Amino acid sequence: MKSKLLKSIDVLVWSLLTIGAFNWGLVGFFNFNLVGFILGPMTLYSRIVYSLVGLAALYEIFGVRSIAHRWDLRFRSAHPA
Repeated sequence: MKSKLLKSIDVLVWSLLTIGAFNWGLVGFFNFNLVGFILGPMTLYSRIVYSLVGLAALYEIFGVRSIAHRWDLRFRSAHPA
């Protein structure tokens, strides 16, 4: 049960990071902020989205080993033993 909940959180985090990356790509390539366009520039709602994307990044950075274990992913060493 706990693993299923955590996997759902992992998918939500991945979705938020994808939204954030897509938005930054649009800003970088076309100077167009999709989140700001949809929710308004620096409104409460856009700030919530930006905050959630930031929290998702922290979750991913600090939990990468736990996430990989949950999804049964194996890391290979760059240097053969």
